[in-house]
Amino acid sequence: MDKNTEEKMFQMHAEVCKSMANPTRLKIMNLLRDGEKSVEELKKRLDLPKANLSQHLSVLRQHRIVSTRRAGLNIYYKIANPKMIRACDILREVLFEQLAENEKLVKKMSKG
Repeated sequence: MDKNTEEKMFQMHAEVCKSMANPTRLKIMNLLRDGEKSVEELKKRLDLPKANLSQHLSVLRQHRIVSTRRAGLNIYYKIANPKMIRACDILREVLFEQLAENEKLVKKMSKG
């Protein structure tokens, strides 16, 4: 990989991570892991105002994390590439391991 391509890849990676660095967007992705959902369903499940939800969906759509399908008046969202869910799952596993390690340390320190 040449230097320009590598630099572009790091930039893209940072942009995707930035777009997912929001708990609401992570919740949206989690809801979409089992398949597409309408904007209305997402709104109900997340208990968010439509304008707020639309902003989050727009960020995810800009970075091609989600894709859309229109059916009449309804818009449906789905994860654009299932590998994004796998990446999130791996990161969550790491975070759970870190939490478990922290708990072990706290227990060890409270005994000693």
